[in-house]
Amino acid sequence: MRVAIIHNNEEKSQNVTAQLRELLKQNSGIEVVERDPELVITVGGDGTLLSAFHRYSHRLDSVRFLGVHTGHLGFYTDWRDYELQELVDGLCSDRDKSVSYPLLDVQLSYADGRKKHFLAMNESTIRRGSRTMVGDVYIKDELFETFRGDGLSISTPTGSTAYNKSVGGAVVHPSFNAIQLTEIASLNNRVFRTLGSPIIIGAEEWVEIRLRSDGHHLVTIDQLDLSDEKIASVSYKVAKERIHFASLRHMHFWHRVKDAFIRED
Repeated sequence: MRVAIIHNNEEKSQNVTAQLRELLKQNSGIEVVERDPELVITVGGDGTLLSAFHRYSHRLDSVRFLGVHTGHLGFYTDWRDYELQELVDGLCSDRDKSVSYPLLDVQLSYADGRKKHFLAMNESTIRRGSRTMVGDVYIKDELFETFRGDGLSISTPTGSTAYNKSVGGAVVHPSFNAIQLTEIASLNNRVFRTLGSPIIIGAEEWVEIRLRSDGHHLVTIDQLDLSDEKIASVSYKVAKERIHFASLRHMHFWHRVKDAFIRED
């Protein structure tokens, strides 16, 4: 098995990475590599795993991910830093088990005809800085509403617990092959009207936001920020690709939700 290790710059994560690297090297069936891995192990938190995902997003059909967290419990990190030996033993006995989650397909179209394509693991947002954003929301090429407000958030099921939740979106189980559109401070009065609630979009549908407001718009795609005055529209759909996690011990989704938002220490 070819294994790559990605870590953040925290001292604890670097120490854990050194320990993990030594344990992996002691096993003749595991090779620690940087290129073309079969398994990517991240050491840090959810941000570290997001970075690893984008680094290897071109190889999603042949790579699995596994997270070791060195801080607070994350939604994508199943292992603690003191469980390294158990983790390595599990890799040797269960090499092929995995669980997959939906991803977000993002396409930006520019006024000059250019197009850019991205994948998001968590979410994408559209904003217009400190000014009101105006955009026509199309679902399957049919006008659904004209949005006016601070912006829009589009999330995957696993990303539904992140920024989406903070702006009033629903928490969606990742077994649903869907994406979610959530408004960010919409203007709703006698003149301007939107649905005002989150929308769940299935795998056979897509959403396009055709921007009507002038000036620079900021589009975020996970940790990436794109700002351009020539962005004309952004299209979203459930991606054909999926992310695969090694399921040696994959925590139940609702256990993650409870542990992150409800459980008291």
